[in-house]
Order: sequence, then structure tokens, then C-alpha cells
Amino acid sequence: MNASVDPTVFASPAGDGNLQFPAGVVRLRPEKWRNLVAGHPWVFQSAVASVEGTPRDGEVVDVVSDNGTFIGRGVINSRSRLRVRIYSQVPDRPLDAAFWQERIDRAIRWRETLGLVQPARAVRLVYSESDGLSGLIVDRYDDQLVVQVNALAVARRLDLLLDLLQERLAPSAIYVRTPAETAKAEGLQPMDYVARGRRRAQAVRIYEGQVAFLVDVGAGQKTGYYIDQRDNRQRVARYLANRHVLDLFCYTGGFGLHALVHGQAASVVGVDGSEAALDLAAQNAELNNVQPAVQWVHDDAFRFLDGELEAGRRYGAIVLDPPKFARNRSQIREALRAYHYLNRVALRLLEPDGILVTCSCSGNITRSDFLDMLFGVAQRSARRLDIVEQLGHGPDHPVSMACPETEYLKCVVCRVE
Repeated sequence: MNASVDPTVFASPAGDGNLQFPAGVVRLRPEKWRNLVAGHPWVFQSAVASVEGTPRDGEVVDVVSDNGTFIGRGVINSRSRLRVRIYSQVPDRPLDAAFWQERIDRAIRWRETLGLVQPARAVRLVYSESDGLSGLIVDRYDDQLVVQVNALAVARRLDLLLDLLQERLAPSAIYVRTPAETAKAEGLQPMDYVARGRRRAQAVRIYEGQVAFLVDVGAGQKTGYYIDQRDNRQRVARYLANRHVLDLFCYTGGFGLHALVHGQAASVVGVDGSEAALDLAAQNAELNNVQPAVQWVHDDAFRFLDGELEAGRRYGAIVLDPPKFARNRSQIREALRAYHYLNRVALRLLEPDGILVTCSCSGNITRSDFLDMLFGVAQRSARRLDIVEQLGHGPDHPVSMACPETEYLKCVVCRVE
């Protein structure tokens, strides 16, 4: 087992019931209860007036308003700016094994209802706050699970949650991962190890429609793949017939391969800064018998665009699917400048009646922010830009009306004269 785990995170004294029942009470400042009553699960440090009792990090607490009215039951973490994650608004409900099993079963049933839980497919089974499981993400690739731990509350209960997933789904392996940035924010150690089963020597093969992909669940970005764009990759392909396509930030070839297989594009140039991702992209092209029509380029996307502009090259369609530019609110302005530059240069490379597919996975950038940026790009470029479709993440990534932060993906398809 290759593990990087702080064992003290999971330690709990024998007989300690505080992982199920309240060990203290968190009292809120005046007027800080409104979003929480509506179902938002996050209590920030700035909203806390006092903590009664001596709850330890990872233990259960009740959250009450300034006048003592019960708001919800959650888990405290003094190491995080997000001081309490609320999991239940039922006063007498313990956060016991039955509670977590009920939440996991409900999340999985929804994906089963959609017909997404199938062999050789990828699906998000648990989407954190949208499934009432703040800090827990579970992705399924064929018969393997990747569990992303984004909260100390989840880390303290990880063995229980893994047991529940194993019993419910009988996967061949369960991988556990915690991104370094998230771990730091939650006071955890980064995690990347096989918790159940064995690590496969080869990447797992999945299908999106007729397109086959190899996914390295043990080493890829996020949980190994970008499931959130699954439906969009197929939908966008229909606009790309007979076009020469530039796929920037292509990762393992998602949009580009769909363009060739489902969209009958003339050719694809895929650009990414990760050699490992491009190695998988090349294998995916061979797997789908489209390698003669695609070229993979290892380069920085901004530098590549500048080079193409200088060389006077043009494309019939350009896909921009960059990584998260704004990881917090202080980076919003800088991120919007980066999006503006990428899209403005892309318009200069597009042929008349070209197609621009432009995306943002930065949750701090709202859809309104993103569209305003595109409006500015159209003005600066003096080209007509018509929005054909606005897309987001699929139904296995539902957006909670109580927690608008669960909507993060923007995918806009434009026609450019």
C-alpha cells in the first residue's frame, strides 16, 4: 500500500460516541443562520460566535442560532476556514452508520435510475454537497472506485464509508485521493493509495458512446478523468463535421477524439502541458483507429496559441477547456483576464463561420461572469459571436439550489462569423 496519511486524523478513542452524537454546540452570530436554514451546509469561521463544550476536530456538533434555535447537526474542524459542515437538519438523528449508508444509497440510486451505472462506463456516484455528503466525491470507472476526500469529517469516517461502498458496489478496487491544496485547507495530509483491492498494472478502459478511453485512476488528474464533460464531448461533436479542430488543454484527448469519431472532423491538433496525459491520448487515438487524423503537441497552451497566430494558421473549430484559473475569490479578476486572452486569440485563429467551444471549471467564476467576458471578447475582436448552446455538468453532477457553489462547469458553444 502506497499511503501518505496522518494516522492521528483517523484515531478515535475506544467507545468515543462523538463521531455520532454531539460533543458540543456551535452558536452563530446574529443573522448568520439564514442560508443554513435553507439547507446550505457550510458554517464559516466568521459566522461563529462561540463554541460550547470541548469538541475535537472531526467530532459531531449541533449548530444553533444566536438565540439558541437548532439549525443543524454537523462536524467541526478548527483547522479549516469552513468551521462546520452540516449533514443533517433533524435534531435527534445521530450521524451513525445507518445515516451514512442512507445517504450513499440515495446518491447511487439516482445514478442507477439514470442508467449510468454500467460496466465499462464512468460515472460520478457521489457529488459532495449535492448528495448531502459534504467533502466526499466517489467516481466509478468500470468496476473501480476513486474516493476523493475533501473534508476532515470524511477522513475521520473513511473506514466506515469505504466499507459501505464496498458492500453496496463490490468494486475490484477502491482508490483514495486527497489533493494537496484541499488537504492543506482541511488540516489533512495528502492521500493517494489503494484502500481496497489491488492497484491495476494497466489503465482501465471506459466508453463514451463509441469512443474508448484509457483512464489511469491511480495517477491521473482529479480522480483520473474529467467525467463532468462526458455529455458535452458527445454533444459538441455534432458541430465539428469536416472541420480542422484545435483542442487546447486536451488532457487525454476527450473533445478531440469525439470530434473525429462522433463528429467526423477532418483533423485534430491536441495540445496539453502534460506528457503523461498525451501518452494516454496517443493510446486512445490508436484504440479508436483515428491516429492518422490527429496530432498531439506537448506545449503550454498560451505559448502555442501565440505561435499559431504568428505562423498565420487558421482552424475551423477551437475547443478551450482549461484547468481551474480561480481557486479562490481573490483570483477572479486575474482568471477573467486569462479567459479573455485565450478566447480573444482563439477568435483570431478561427476561420469565418468557425466554431468556438469555450469552458470554465472555476466555481468562483459565475456563468454571468463568463458570458460577460465573452461579450467583451466579441467587442474587442470585432467579430460576430453567436451562442449556440450553453452546457454544464451532467445529471450525475446535480446542482443543489441550497448550495449554488455546486455549479461550477460552464461550456459555451459559439458560432463565429
